[in-house]
Parts: sequence; C-alpha cells; structure tokens
Amino acid sequence: MPDEFAEDQSEWLTGTIPLNIAGVEVVLQVDAPAGPTRPRRLLPVFQQITNAIVNVAVKKAEGKGKIISCKAGCGACCRQLVPIAEIEAFHLRDLVEEMDEPRKAEIKTRFTAALEILKSAGFLEMLERPRELSLEERKTLGNEYFKLQIACPFLENESCSIHPNRPLSCREYLVTSPSENCARPQNNIEGVDLPAKVSISVYALDSDPSAKLHKWVPLILALEWANAHEDDSTPRNGPDLVMDVINGLSK
Repeated sequence: MPDEFAEDQSEWLTGTIPLNIAGVEVVLQVDAPAGPTRPRRLLPVFQQITNAIVNVAVKKAEGKGKIISCKAGCGACCRQLVPIAEIEAFHLRDLVEEMDEPRKAEIKTRFTAALEILKSAGFLEMLERPRELSLEERKTLGNEYFKLQIACPFLENESCSIHPNRPLSCREYLVTSPSENCARPQNNIEGVDLPAKVSISVYALDSDPSAKLHKWVPLILALEWANAHEDDSTPRNGPDLVMDVINGLSK
C-alpha cells in the first residue's frame, strides 16, 4: 500500500559509501532521500549492501576451492522458517498487491493454505509471537517447521519467482556443501561464512536498543502481519538510516 509520508519526499541524494568487507575495499554508490523518510523506503539500499557483502564472501569461498551449490531449481532451503524484517513484510505485501490476476490470487491462496497447515500442526500461535521465543525455542521451531515441508509461496519450479526482491536473509543464505544435503539441514550443511549480516542490522533499526532479540516476522506470515499493522517506524533522514545499518554491521 502507498506510504503517503514517503511519497511526499522528493529530494534524493546520490553518494558513495566505502566499505571494508573482510579486508576487501568496496565502494557502493547509493541513492537515499535527503529528508525524513521511513526505513522501508531504503530497502533497495539495504539489499545493495547485502549483495556486496555476499559477493565478497562468495569470492573468498571460491578462492579456497569451494563451489556454491545454490542455483535455480534447488529450492530445499525455501522450505525453512525464514525470518524477515518488518519493513520487508510490508514490501512483500505491496509486491503481491501489485501483481496481476490471477497470479495475485494464486500467491495469496498459497499463503492462506500454509497458515492452515501451521494452525493444524499447532505452530501458528508461536509464529505469531516470534520475539517471545528464546533462541533455543526458535531453533526447535525451525526444525519442526522444516519437517512440514511448506514451500515458500513464491517458490515456483523449485526457483524463487521474486528473486530480485527476495528477503535479506534469503540473500545471505548460501552453501558449499552438496545440494542434496539441504533436504536434511541438520546434517553436513556448510554455509558461506559472511563477515556481517545486514538482515540483523535492519531488524535493529526500530527495535529497543536494550532488547536482547530484535523485531522480525516469519516470511510465511508476511501478508497477514502487514495487513494487521501500520508502519509506525520513526521517520529519519535517509543518509542517517543508511549509516545506522552500516554501523550496526560491526556490532
């Protein structure tokens, strides 16, 4: 849905951001609103930073002779419990609303069907209060969720149908172990080591700094959650929001 506050912001700045990613110097050119805006407006920038970090990590892994197993047609990881930032839930909801029919109705039906499975399995209530879960509970829930084999509603022909718009955590998840191992994620999974995760820094944008666990939403609940909430994030100058995420990478 349109963000009227964000649409009022007309002046954008283009700047360069030098990053040192695991000893590799990377310079990004980014665009950001000069004045106050909501964090969700800057999601493309956060995706850009994520891509840069992942690219460096992939090159380092390949330099050690490792091969990235992830490719189109291998969607095992798309049946995992995927955490996303609240701003990403709004983004995915808007993305679906902008789809043409009958695709929009089909995607919504997939989300609804997944919620019914989760409700029948007794997991829906837990997923609706993710911040109350301890790390151990979250891990256990993730394992049980995977056993249900609920495909991401955007998964088609074992490939991501919204790949350019996929969540930050999806961008950050790559493996070098054999792809067949991903069907049993508790066994012999070797992920690409990232020097920092933008997803975590973005979760923290509107979270209480003293909170042990940041705000996040299960991807499978993205539409339901976004329709039930307003974007109450604090508008701030675009460049400040970008720097907050970058500074959060070192924490």
